[in-house]
Amino acid sequence: MGDNKKILVGKIVAFQGVRGDVRVQTYSEKPTDFQNFKVQSNKFGPDDFKFVRCVPNSDVIIAHIRGFDDRTSAEVLRGTELFIERDGLPATADNEYYQADLIGFSVVQNGKYVGTIAGFQNFGAGDIIETDNGNMYSFIGANVDFDNNVVMVK
Repeated sequence: MGDNKKILVGKIVAFQGVRGDVRVQTYSEKPTDFQNFKVQSNKFGPDDFKFVRCVPNSDVIIAHIRGFDDRTSAEVLRGTELFIERDGLPATADNEYYQADLIGFSVVQNGKYVGTIAGFQNFGAGDIIETDNGNMYSFIGANVDFDNNVVMVK
């Protein structure tokens, strides 16, 4: 777990209005976390991102990116992934972790190695572990063994 790793926290999914604001799908625990994040991408730096507001009852926020001041320029941002530096996240409590910390852990099912964690997906029914060989396993009920870098799934 390097402190300089970039952590994916959201994705620009659309533009909003005519002044260049964008709609951001957030992956953080609370969308309002973006008020304090130093968000960056391959198209802009952390000083260019400005949190504007949250969409009520949603994990979408509205943001403005300096230099993208009209609808036409904001359209090119669609699909842009947003990151923060790992050390910008709050510290975790005992027995807590960020999913990004589990990337590279071995996955074991019924006592057998089935792959290495490459990422996580969530299509609405809970988190899914994606392994390096393309297989997917439910993260619900998984047991994380930090001492051995292993996640045991059902």
